[in-house]
Amino acid sequence: MGDLNGIGIEVILKTFSEPAILELCVPVIYGSTKALSFHRKALNLPNINFNAIKALDRISPKTVNVINVWEDEVPIVFGEATATSGMYAIKSFIAAMDALVKNEIDALVTAPINKSNIKSGAYPFTGHTEYISSLFQGKESLMMMVGEQIRVALTTVHIPLKEVSAKINADLINRQLEVLNRTLIRDFGISKPTIGVLGLNPHAGDNNVIGKEEEETIKPAIKAAKAKGILAFGPYPADGLFGNGSFKKFDAVLAMYHDQGLIPFKYMSFDSGVNYTAGLPVIRTSPDHGTAYDIAGKNIANESSFRSAVFTAIDIINFRRDYDEMTKNPLKKSVLQGESN
Repeated sequence: MGDLNGIGIEVILKTFSEPAILELCVPVIYGSTKALSFHRKALNLPNINFNAIKALDRISPKTVNVINVWEDEVPIVFGEATATSGMYAIKSFIAAMDALVKNEIDALVTAPINKSNIKSGAYPFTGHTEYISSLFQGKESLMMMVGEQIRVALTTVHIPLKEVSAKINADLINRQLEVLNRTLIRDFGISKPTIGVLGLNPHAGDNNVIGKEEEETIKPAIKAAKAKGILAFGPYPADGLFGNGSFKKFDAVLAMYHDQGLIPFKYMSFDSGVNYTAGLPVIRTSPDHGTAYDIAGKNIANESSFRSAVFTAIDIINFRRDYDEMTKNPLKKSVLQGESN
């Protein structure tokens, strides 16, 4: 459900008020019918009939199912970051994650949380992604932003800019390229993906004039990836690649740090972009916006990004099923790859 005082519940309700989406998936909301009803009434949203259940064996198709993670009367104060709203956002998230890890649900779409009010002794993480990654130790995860025109993955995520240079190394970049390549093949159905890799410095270092990371770190990583059959190219100056539209030549772009990739991505896909946690056995997506406290409770939040996150999760489920079936069936694999006579 995300932060109860933000726009998360609003975009959830707006998304699933459209009957057509119920033909594509069976939604199960982990949270509280009381919280949902409060938002629906306060925002004068379309009436939705909830199927309140205690276990997944009671779900009904073509309706909005709700598992009540709590029965408490939780105060909801639109637009305020409170410890209470953070605590219940995490209760909702952990309950859904438990079902996801047990393969009781096919995918998880998370509504926005506030990083400032979720951390506690019981939850020492800064966000959703960090918690999910902790459950799969040894699995390399990758923050990937998905839009209609562009896909951007991040080598480093939520760290101070002054720490980026020390954090990146050839091994990290190479591992992230492997994850991104596998993700594009299995989760997005691209048989031979191409990846554009950004430099760290202005002008991609300009032949060591403005930094040496490109020559000493990024180029060796790209070379190692190519030796493994990964079609990675670069490093490219970020301003040029995005500014002249060259990013369109690639199936995805690997950025070195958060804002380098997120600024152009959100400029192009702010209302419809999706955050995908790639590289893990489970499927988790989310909208690319935050809690938007400034417009919470005003019924003006745009649900497009959340809806896109639902559609992306459905697409990935189907791509994975097709890929896994294809790898088990050599004949089907050869037909799909155009290798049959």
